[in-house]
Amino acid sequence: MSTGNTTKKSMNVDQKSSAAGVPCSSSGGGLRYRKPPWLRVKLPGGSAYRRLRKIVDESRLHTICESGNCPNMGECWGVGTATFMILGNVCTRSCGFCSVATGRPPAYDVEEPLRVAKAISQMGVKHAVITSVNRDELRDKGAEIWYQTVRAIQKLSPSTTIETLIPDVQGHWESLYRMIAPDQEVVSHNMETVRRIYRPVRPQAKYDRSLEQIRRTKAAKKRTKSGIMLGLGETEDEVKEAMDDLVANGLDILTLGQYLQPTPRHLKVQAFIHPDQFEAYKEEGLKRGLKYVESGPLVRSSYHAERHVAVPI
Repeated sequence: MSTGNTTKKSMNVDQKSSAAGVPCSSSGGGLRYRKPPWLRVKLPGGSAYRRLRKIVDESRLHTICESGNCPNMGECWGVGTATFMILGNVCTRSCGFCSVATGRPPAYDVEEPLRVAKAISQMGVKHAVITSVNRDELRDKGAEIWYQTVRAIQKLSPSTTIETLIPDVQGHWESLYRMIAPDQEVVSHNMETVRRIYRPVRPQAKYDRSLEQIRRTKAAKKRTKSGIMLGLGETEDEVKEAMDDLVANGLDILTLGQYLQPTPRHLKVQAFIHPDQFEAYKEEGLKRGLKYVESGPLVRSSYHAERHVAVPI
């Protein structure tokens, strides 16, 4: 998903006119830019947050809330939504936007599904989002651990709703079908960006293959969801084209948020998209046939995820 263990040059996306964005004034390969006021958030805290953090740490679990430095962690945990990352914290991919470490992952933990389920029960999580690193070295891409994790949660916390944010299975469709076999409420797979700049953003992924993964998920009668980051140099027309592609392949729910550069080695922010433009994109998405659009500078894949289970299939 991102660099960490491997040395990698600072990357930049070939920029066209970024849609309705405030140009980013970062210099060199660093992070010396000033965020606009709409991107400032309050750090998580309080007794409830500390209690949940303690359970996560003691259970030896990874949350993408922490690994991804999510700005909404305090808010989401406060309403009973948490995102857990399974299959370790080392990814076989080297996506240009992601801060999760890249490398050769160690053997996966067969006890992890039960540990995740016990932690969710102990935390009193109302809506659980499960995601994972890419495990391209595994024949089944980690599908069996995915399946066992969802089943364990359903057994220990039958009232907890579940979203699975699954990785690209590289066209290994039997693995996809195993991942989505449990009766989870939402199945998500993030496109991340528009077609033109897919290669630098997701070098080991393919735009059309991810669309096919969404199409196959919808054909299995699942509630489908995806996310796109803005501010990487995409144009307004390219965002609309991506929306059309997603609708044509059966997407129900779309999240749109501002990309933020995690380290100097990652893709630079090309523009900060204004909240008004995010609202305009929401209207465009609904007009184009999406059933639900979560759009805003601080929106991340799991933001308000508990609301998405009510979207009609």
